[in-house]
Amino acid sequence: MSLFLIWLGVMFPLVFSPGPANIIFAASGAKAGVKKSLPLLIGVDLVFFIKSLIIGLGLGQASQSYPNAMNVVQLIGAGYLIYLATTFLKSTGIDAEREEKVFGFIDGLIIQLLNSKGWLMVFLMFSLFSEQAQHTFGEHGVFALVIWLAILNISMHLVWIKMGFWLSRVSRSECYAKSLNFFYSGCLLMVALGLIINNPVWA
Repeated sequence: MSLFLIWLGVMFPLVFSPGPANIIFAASGAKAGVKKSLPLLIGVDLVFFIKSLIIGLGLGQASQSYPNAMNVVQLIGAGYLIYLATTFLKSTGIDAEREEKVFGFIDGLIIQLLNSKGWLMVFLMFSLFSEQAQHTFGEHGVFALVIWLAILNISMHLVWIKMGFWLSRVSRSECYAKSLNFFYSGCLLMVALGLIINNPVWA
């Protein structure tokens, strides 16, 4: 229990903080509702689960031999976020209802594959807690951390979807809906800009 509480204290802020996936979850909840956002959630968290297993079982150490690979993924991810941001701007036009994009399973896969924050978070988790988890759970320590992270991810992602859904119900006015789209687009553009500016490839 003490290990879990320490782990939760570190991982909860990382999972709940506004990152690319969480912003998309809120936007999807606002546009499509909770039920239609579930394929997006499954896509994101399936990749999260698989990358946790890969890194936890030691295969992630191979990536340390190619540090520039993660930098390239970060730049590609930033480009994809810019593309997603433009979809929100397009949906503020006259034909917004017809043009609105509903994010699905494939979008979730791509978002999480290119989400450098997600990769770094999993690396951080295992660097901090793998030894303690193996001491507590033996050979099942890695799987315990993977399951804990999967449960935390799914729970918090549902919260973000629900928050977006509630936020969209505050007002039904077209002006308010357009403002939300601009807000989500701006958030994604700021995240993308941060990923580009802070990318070690420019060092």
